[in-house]
Order: sequence, then structure tokens, then C-alpha cells
Amino acid sequence: MPNMRRRVNSLTQECEKKSQMNQETADFSQFNRLLSDIVAQKQSLICGQLGLGSVKQLLAVHSWLSSAPDSVRIKLKVFEAQLDTLPLFISQLINYTPLSSEQAALVQALAEANPIEILGCQRLIFDDGRFIIDLYLDSPIASLKSMRLPVCDGSDDDRSPLFDLWSISQANSNKVENSTEQEISQALLWQMAKVSRDSAPIYNFNLKQDEEVRQLCHKTGFSLLSCKSQDTEAASKPSSNLSRLDTHICLQERKALRHEQAQASLYTPVVQASSKTGSEADTFAIIGGGVASSHLALSLAQRNKTVRLFCNDSSLAQQASGNKQGAVYPLLTPDNGHLSHYYQQGYLFSRRRLQSLIKDGFNVGYDFCGVLQTGFDQRSSARLEKIITAQPWNKQIAHGVDRHESSNLAGIDIDKAGIFYPLGGWICPHEFTQAAFDKAAQLSDVSAHFNTDIKRIEQREGKWYLHKTTVDTGDEQIFGPFNTLILANGQGLNQFNQSKQLAATGFRGQVSHIPARNELLKLNTVLCSHGYLTPQNNGVHCTGASYIKNPEHLDYSPSEQAENLEKVKQSYLGKAWTEDVDISDHSARVGVRMVTRDHAPMMGCAPNFDEISLNYQDHQHTKESIKYWRETPAPIHQGLFILGGLGSRGITSGPLAAEALAAQLCGEIIPLDSATLELLNPNRMWMRKLIKGKAL
Repeated sequence: MPNMRRRVNSLTQECEKKSQMNQETADFSQFNRLLSDIVAQKQSLICGQLGLGSVKQLLAVHSWLSSAPDSVRIKLKVFEAQLDTLPLFISQLINYTPLSSEQAALVQALAEANPIEILGCQRLIFDDGRFIIDLYLDSPIASLKSMRLPVCDGSDDDRSPLFDLWSISQANSNKVENSTEQEISQALLWQMAKVSRDSAPIYNFNLKQDEEVRQLCHKTGFSLLSCKSQDTEAASKPSSNLSRLDTHICLQERKALRHEQAQASLYTPVVQASSKTGSEADTFAIIGGGVASSHLALSLAQRNKTVRLFCNDSSLAQQASGNKQGAVYPLLTPDNGHLSHYYQQGYLFSRRRLQSLIKDGFNVGYDFCGVLQTGFDQRSSARLEKIITAQPWNKQIAHGVDRHESSNLAGIDIDKAGIFYPLGGWICPHEFTQAAFDKAAQLSDVSAHFNTDIKRIEQREGKWYLHKTTVDTGDEQIFGPFNTLILANGQGLNQFNQSKQLAATGFRGQVSHIPARNELLKLNTVLCSHGYLTPQNNGVHCTGASYIKNPEHLDYSPSEQAENLEKVKQSYLGKAWTEDVDISDHSARVGVRMVTRDHAPMMGCAPNFDEISLNYQDHQHTKESIKYWRETPAPIHQGLFILGGLGSRGITSGPLAAEALAAQLCGEIIPLDSATLELLNPNRMWMRKLIKGKAL
């Protein structure tokens, strides 16, 4: 009977696990029934949650989703005021003992997602887009005030992007000393009401605040259900304590709040794609074949959209996205403004997108070995010092290093103080591009037309048509009609009449390929200074790049090859290992990146510059003109969108811009705040002047 004791112990542990699972299920059974009631009316749920809550609460939502039909999707938007709550949650996550393989998979995925305690929204995507967590770390009121609602018809139909349900987590009841950010207030509930469907209830896991929350719900038109209540039906209806007049007043107040926010952002249009269910024109057409277009295709595919990509090359990533290695690290500024925030969010999103593709079995070369940035002269060194000392940066985002630490991190003699980005590294852009497209093709009807050089686009009767001219015969081929067209074509971004005025400029960049040898073999982190140098991959390092405005050609340049070598030597003066940088075999790659003056990508509606210019003739340089531009919807080309201007950090900024644009196109709440959307809007260069009464 040698195995009897082991079998008994195994059965005991199994029973204990089942008992624990049953208890956890019971703890959230009423909440799950509420989810099921809402799903009976619509297939995509937007759930808000105040407070990060417990690991069990998060797993319970995912467990319910796993048992729901495959068509059901959940976007869980979590609002947490206290940044230091996140590391505590991660610690609980790491120490949590999963009760099933399904739980174990999500726990592992959450840990690998590695959300960082920085302000703003971090998007975490699981189950190929079925389960999305948007983590807002800031005052919930501030996050909700800056949340931009898409333009939609009505406020409470099945297509509405408004919140379907709110929950107040128990952990949120622990008010932080000397802080009111965690408190449930009437002002907070009005902001929640602004983004919620009229029938959206609040489920309160926090019994200590139950009566207080109930009174606030009465004032703001929410129905309330708490975990001590047995009446789930009441949670889907307005509170019975409200009279018909009170209910009407609350609903009118919500509409007024939405209208007020929309009016404040008219010069930054966020318009979704038009859609007629079942129409062939609903296919999304994308011109381009690089990082931006492939990741947009993937984000749309995760929403079950049909996509056709038009690329003028024989395969993907033949232009700027074709480099062997590209550095991934954020662009930080001393003030840590909106641009800096966006690049931190993009930096983390690109990491997660790559990790997801790797987990799905795609082959993408990468190494998150960190990035070490040092100055190359007095001015650049002073700027880096100003950046790293100006803010209390999260250590996982960036931290300062002295000259001894820099050499230890790099594995070779650097001997310079600088900034280290521990989560950074390098990714192979063309493999990243291909993997995103291949994944998109697995999820939905996504395909590409290669060797298709679109020379002209036109809109007829509200539909877009793409014109290709065959070189040999001169015959014209037309693709379309499409309701929606996105220009994500890199250096060709402003080649069309509708986009020629976009404020983005092409800069040629030659990246040199140098053989791995001698001391260079010891390099174990990406170096950024006057140019960049990567650790070896398949026996080759990448260094460069040159920066030539409006290039006349894309041929190999011996002078730029020599310039790249000189940048390495200038950056690390007198270091013996720089003699191992060998450019003698003339191996290099040339591409053109589109750069904006403010270094932010372009993402959103294509501005109609001709109409802006025409209106400008009558509205300029007066207080009345300022009022006009602020209160009049900015002219756009309906159905035409822009995704470009990624500059030299496309793999850092591009995937998040693509995800944000996909959300906009599909009429979702975009995981970026209003100020960031204004920063990225393709019309910003003109509207910044016009809303200040300045000349174009």
C-alpha cells in the first residue's frame, strides 16, 4: 500500500482546492449574474472599477468571461488613485496560488505584462482582445475628466461606447492618510455618470461605505447593488427612491456633461469609422507596409474587422521598418509632459505586444537588455542630467547611473554618467512587422496587395477609391469602394492631394552593419549617444543612423558610413573598443523616416487643409476668430485617417498609436487622455496657432 497516503493527500488537496474555488465563486456570484444579465442585451461589456481591488476579484471577472460565449468581450477599466497600490497588487499576484490552469495562465500573463506605477492609462490585452484591462493610475476624477468620449448616435443603445457597469472594490475603502483621492464623492459619481449608460448600475463590494454610496447614487441617478443584497434585478434599473422627475434631471445632467466635454474639444476631432453592417465597403483599407500598418491591422483584427493592406513593395517592411535592429526606449523630457507620458505608455505597450507575439510562437529577434544613454558633448550631457534629475522617475522607466555603473552595465569601457532604461533594448523591426501581420491574418479576414503602388486616392459619394497605374501598360486599376481609408505609408504619407500639407518631413537614415568581434562581443546593452550601437545579433551590430532631410536618393553612401563610425568615436572618445567598429565591408541599409517638429506621431482624422485655409480667410487674428476655431468642428476628410510621422522611434510609438486609432475607428473609448489626443492629432500644427489667434 505504498501509494495510498500519497493518493489520500492528493484527494484532500483537490477537495480543498474545489472548496476554495466554490467559495470564491460564491463571493462573486451575484456580480457574475449581473454581468450575465447585461450580456443578454449586448456582447461587448465596458466595466469600470474603482480601486485596483484584489487578485481574486480580477480572476473572477476573467473566469466568468471564460465561461461566456466566444463572442462576448470585456473591457475592464480600473481606476486607482494611489500609485503604490500597484506594487502591492503585483506582489499579491506573484504569491497567489492559482486554483486552475486557466487562473494560472492569466496570473502568468498579468505578471509578464508588468504594469508600472506611472500616471496615465496602461492597456493590457489578453485572449486576443477578448479581455482588455485599462489601468488608470491617477485621481479617478482626473482620469475621467480627461477621458475623451467618441462621437456616437444616442447615449444608451447597443453600440454605445459608454460604461455598462461599475464596481467599487473593497480595497478602495482604505483611505490613505492626508489624501482624499480615494474617497467616493458626489463629484466623482457625476464624472462616472458622464461616461456611463443611463441604465448602468454600481455594484459595491465595500460594505463599510454602503450607505454613504447609496445616498450619492440617489443624487446622481445610479442604481446600487451591494454584495449583501439578494436583489440582482434592482441593479439593472434606476433606483426606486428616485422620482420620475429626479431621474429625468439626472439624465439631463449626464447629457449636459457629455456635451460640455465634446464642445471643449471640437478643434481636435475624434470621429469613428462609418459602418453599415454587412457592406463590403466596411472593409478597412490601409496604405502602407511597415510597423504602423501591420500593427493597425492586428488591432483591427482583434476586433474582428476585415482589412486590406496595400503595399508598393514585394513584401512587408521594405522601407524604414526594414532595419535589422531598432532601439526601444522612451523619449523623456524634463517636465515629463504629455509627449513624455505618451512615449512611456508606448514603450510599455510595445513590450507587451512583442511578448504576446512571442508567446503565440512568432519568430521575432529581440533582447530587452536595457538601453544606456550618455551625452556626446557638454550640451547633450547637461540635457540628460537635467532630464534625470528633474523628475522622480520610476526606476523601471529610467534611472541615472554614474561612470562606473555605465561600464558595468554595458560590459565595455564607457566611463560616462548617463541614463539607463532597464526595460528597454532592441527589437528586429521587420520581424516585428511581419509577426503582427501574420497574427492579424490568423484572427480575422486580413490580407495584403503587394507590388501595388497607389498613385491617387479619391472620394466619390462618401466612399474612397484607390488608383494604381501599371507601369508597363499605363492601365489604371481601381480598388474600392471603402468607407474607411487609413494612410500609414511612411515616407509616402504626404504624397496624395488630401495629405500633402501634413507637417511631416522625410529624413534619410543609413544604418551601418558591422561585424561582431573582439571587445564588441562583450557589449550587452544598447548604447545611445550621438547615434546608437546595438549588441550583436547573428554576428552583426547595428550603428548609426545618418539624418539627411529631404533626401535626393536612397543609395548607399560611403560618406554616411564614415559619419556613423565617427559618431561612435566621438561619443566614446579614446575608448579602445571603438577601434573594433569596422565599416570596411560597406554593409548598410537606408530608409526614410517621417519626422514631425514636435516629435509626436500623427494619429487620427485627416485634416482638410484646403477648407481650413478657406475658413482662415474670414477668421484670423481676433478674439472672435479664437472663439470660432475653438467652437467650430475642425474640417476633416470624412472616412480618411492618418497614422504616421513615427520618426526614429517607430517601434516604441507606433503600436500604441495603431491601437489607439483602431479604438477610435471602432467607436471605443481611446486609451489616451484628451491632451495626448490633441498632441497626436494630425491637424495640431495649424490648430495650435488658430486657437491662439496666431497666423497660419
